[in-house]
Amino acid sequence: MVNFVYLIGDTDSRECVIVDPAYAVKELLDIAATDEMRVVGALATHYHPDHVGGSMMGWNIDGIAALLDQVDIPIHVQELESEWVMRTTGVTVDHLHQHQPGDTIKVGQVEICLIHTPGHTPGSQCFLVDNCLVAGDTLFLEGCGRTDLPGSNPEQMYESLNTLAALPDKTIVFPGHRYSDPSSRPLDEVRETNYVFKPKTQADWMQWFG
Repeated sequence: MVNFVYLIGDTDSRECVIVDPAYAVKELLDIAATDEMRVVGALATHYHPDHVGGSMMGWNIDGIAALLDQVDIPIHVQELESEWVMRTTGVTVDHLHQHQPGDTIKVGQVEICLIHTPGHTPGSQCFLVDNCLVAGDTLFLEGCGRTDLPGSNPEQMYESLNTLAALPDKTIVFPGHRYSDPSSRPLDEVRETNYVFKPKTQADWMQWFG
């Protein structure tokens, strides 16, 4: 699936969070430990097994259930996504920290804004931190997340992409998958080159993606 996993942390407090810890959970914890960072939470962009774990196409992916066996930490999700996450991963509600759109969390002194971006899934979220956007499956450098899966909504995806497009030009986009050669790119370049920004109205968008 060529997934990206991100660790966001404060080098003063030595605390960090893991974004979408689906694969290689033990290795992710080892990476944090090698950097002398303590994992204090996980952020889930959305409920799909290649991002939070579970069963997919005959594969069982460890994900947050295996992570919680190793460390007792909160899993940060949008409230609208919680039922989907529990059903996919088997974790219980007491492990989830359910958020509203626009909530922020702090890791040490590093502030992370949670941007609700429904469309790919009902509770998809992106993370804005220090002029960097961890975009999950809402926005890739080329294309966007699928809108023909359970819980998807193409009209909502159009609105979510417009929300992200309004961020400052030099915001660096870090997608959830490496579906293009670079691993990140400034937002102004993504807006210029990504075909999902070509339709200028929702009606035009629906003709392409509806």
